[in-house]
Amino acid sequence: MSQLDTPNKPVSRRGLRLTGIAAAVVAAVIVAHGLIVRASESSRLHDWTEAQALATVAVNPPTAVANTSGLELPGRIEAWQRAPIYARVSGYLKDWKHDIGTQVKAGEVLANIETPDLDQQLLQAKADLATAQANAALSATTAKRWQAMLGSDSVSKQEVDEKTGDLAAKNALVAAQRANVDRLVALKNFTRIVAPFDGTVTTRNTDVGALINVGGGAGQELFVVSDTSKLRVYVNVPQNYVPSVRPGTKATLSVPDQPDKSYAATVESSAQAVNAASGTTLMQLSVDNAAGELLPGGFANVRLAMAGKADALSVPGSALIFDAKGISVATVDANNKVVVKPVTIARDLGKVVEIGSGLTAADRVIENPPDGVVTGTEVRIAGAQSKTQVASAGNGKNGKG
Repeated sequence: MSQLDTPNKPVSRRGLRLTGIAAAVVAAVIVAHGLIVRASESSRLHDWTEAQALATVAVNPPTAVANTSGLELPGRIEAWQRAPIYARVSGYLKDWKHDIGTQVKAGEVLANIETPDLDQQLLQAKADLATAQANAALSATTAKRWQAMLGSDSVSKQEVDEKTGDLAAKNALVAAQRANVDRLVALKNFTRIVAPFDGTVTTRNTDVGALINVGGGAGQELFVVSDTSKLRVYVNVPQNYVPSVRPGTKATLSVPDQPDKSYAATVESSAQAVNAASGTTLMQLSVDNAAGELLPGGFANVRLAMAGKADALSVPGSALIFDAKGISVATVDANNKVVVKPVTIARDLGKVVEIGSGLTAADRVIENPPDGVVTGTEVRIAGAQSKTQVASAGNGKNGKG
């Protein structure tokens, strides 16, 4: 048995050596694969982290579509004529004839006022006038007699002059008393409150038996009559648009209570002055309201017909950046780097702004630039696939390996 086993010992050592070498190679391969996978994952994590650190922005080129929309501004609707009616005499409301919403004609009685105090004043004034007239008549007779006696030297010239002067004073007192009576009669006519023009009663602030005070002080307005067959629309136009809005400019307006309708209006006049507080000029437009669909005192959205420049570019209002350097817009170049460009505004159309200078039609404008964005900042375009996403997609195919 010892002779048979002796030749096998060298073979067994060689096999063990080969087995060890194979095991070492396998271990080295496993370790190398682990290191490669770990490095790849670390690289992908680094790329993903860097990608997440980039701001994602939406970009669009400037457009000229909004330039044809005109200038939209809020407006205020007012009656063509509006008359608050106050009492000219004090008393108590006897009755009223027309309530709010009633159509009235010029001169039509709206209400009647009882004036007991005024009635007594008028009676006293008439009595004072009668007394003054009687005194004047007596003075006239006396003066006439003294004038006759002057020719017979029965009285002196001084005495005649005194009687003549007394007659003049009495006549003046009669004139004053008559004027007082006429004044009270005129006031008595104001006990009938009448409509000043054809229109609609839009306010009634009194009722039967209410104490009426003279307007302008403690007295309040009793009625308001408005002519609404034609309306005025007031719009505050920014100063830089005033030269483009001239009398005769056409406009359309819409109101919240008539959402499916629009109404034609025309610019009638301008205040020809700029309000220092708002930097705007008040414009007056007229609009026909024969159908009675527009209500005075209401809000209106006014669109003024203003043709924009054919080559003007517009951007969303959210794209503007306001800082100490002025107004600018952030754009993105071919390398996805931010380029901040100073611009000038030609017209502010609300949601969009017409740019006067600083942009080209090929610029990619950031619609909502992130805070602190400066030239050179790298960004990621919304909807675009980044290099990290491309690499991840490629690795995903062999992810199990």
